[in-house]
Amino acid sequence: MKEVTARELKAMMDNKEDFQLIDVRESHEHELSHLSDELIPMHDIVHQPERVSREKKVVIYCRSGSRSGVVVNALEKQFGFDNLYNLKGGIKAWSHEIDPAIKV
Repeated sequence: MKEVTARELKAMMDNKEDFQLIDVRESHEHELSHLSDELIPMHDIVHQPERVSREKKVVIYCRSGSRSGVVVNALEKQFGFDNLYNLKGGIKAWSHEIDPAIKV
């Protein structure tokens, strides 16, 4: 599984790279804090693979990187995606390394 770190994701954002950023946490977690407006909860994403881009890099995140890792592996195995990246350490890593104002 391919991963990006919080610092690498921040650089992608700062450089205005064209990529999709998907939160796979539950809606109550997303309401607390998020890095993007795109929420596709873990239990929904494998039933809606058409919402995941095949044309550009896709970074998937959750709280710690565990659930998003499961999602990346499932999408790669079931649907043949090869452009997916897990955010290593999830939004917790982002809060710790980039923006402590982000609640986890």
